[in-house]
Amino acid sequence: MLPKRSRLGDVRGPISNGPMQSRPLVALLDGRDCSIEMPILKDVATVAFCDAQSTSEIHEKVLNEAVGALMWHTIILTKEDLEKFKALRIIVRIGSGVDNIDVKAAGELGIAVCNVPGYGVEEVADTTMCLILNLYRRTYWLANMVREGKKFTGPEQVRDAAQGCARIRGDTLGLVGLGRIGSAVALRAKVFGFNVSFYDPYLPDGIEKSLGLNRMRPGAFLVNTARGGLVDDEALAHALKQGRIRAAALDVHENEPYNGALKDAPNLLCTPHAAFYSEAATTELREMAASEIRRAIIGNIPDCLRNCVNKEYFLRSSTGGGAGGYSEGGLQQAHSTTPLEAPHSAGSHGPPSGPPPPSVAVPPVSGVTAPPPQGILLQTPHHSMVSKSSSSHCFSEETTTSNR
Repeated sequence: MLPKRSRLGDVRGPISNGPMQSRPLVALLDGRDCSIEMPILKDVATVAFCDAQSTSEIHEKVLNEAVGALMWHTIILTKEDLEKFKALRIIVRIGSGVDNIDVKAAGELGIAVCNVPGYGVEEVADTTMCLILNLYRRTYWLANMVREGKKFTGPEQVRDAAQGCARIRGDTLGLVGLGRIGSAVALRAKVFGFNVSFYDPYLPDGIEKSLGLNRMRPGAFLVNTARGGLVDDEALAHALKQGRIRAAALDVHENEPYNGALKDAPNLLCTPHAAFYSEAATTELREMAASEIRRAIIGNIPDCLRNCVNKEYFLRSSTGGGAGGYSEGGLQQAHSTTPLEAPHSAGSHGPPSGPPPPSVAVPPVSGVTAPPPQGILLQTPHHSMVSKSSSSHCFSEETTTSNR
């Protein structure tokens, strides 16, 4: 059994977060592809990937030595999982939601948790408008009729098939929340002729004259591209069947993949939580996540972090002592302190000013014919992706350095 990490409250004096080791280890916990992250981190850290579904599949070296972790949404880090990491100082969620991380426990253990809230704004706004236009013009249903062989021989058939199509200009679009995505939707909707009103209790008075959305009128359209839990599925299914909601489009559900009360509801368009996606948005997301890790390595936690969601655990008291925060300083003395503020996909990086990142011998992988991803594979010997014939050599510390 791994020893538990000390809580911040159990430590006398501030915790120093550097230097940990000559070259910090950063691990992608639940993925294999590090090709975007490597150019950003290779001159300041050793980058490894675990391809794990749970912490039981994470290599002991990562648990013992990793100071930074990148993670998607497929792995869950509970308090017990976080306590397995002995040197971890920062977790960056490659995405906006942090539901799969015990943020409070991380803060108590001295681990900063960050997310990437600014990615995919344009994609989600575009998808939202696409869904709204589909509801107004019923494009999705009309296209399905053509695919199924329905013949439109005259205006009567078109009228019957397009029943419910409506004109946009002059209608009111109500937005709950006017953050990054809400604002982008509002700008797009006005171009189509919507009168836009919003409700956002977190915005100060005077930004706009908000009407406040207390109750939707009968026959309204409903679109949700935010969070699944915002909509009561059973109530929406009932409203669709009664016609109180004319049609609805949902890209998110509280439980995904969805199979619930809305399955047989009429006039419903569902997409698979894909509103955020484009190749450009995904690249931008991964660059922003890796850049946050880089800032932690060469800067001061938490001051250098742009999107730390548990910063309150690291704010030092006015007396400058006692537990509850890191002392100033990065995770290590970095080999390069050149800021990387511009999008990394916009241009090439200069040569690293420090020694090249070490590479680790990787055993043959079963059934994979594509070129190996950049980074180091660190997995437990029993992991299914590693061939049994060489699983005992998943990690070797007697390897030479490489520029990969």
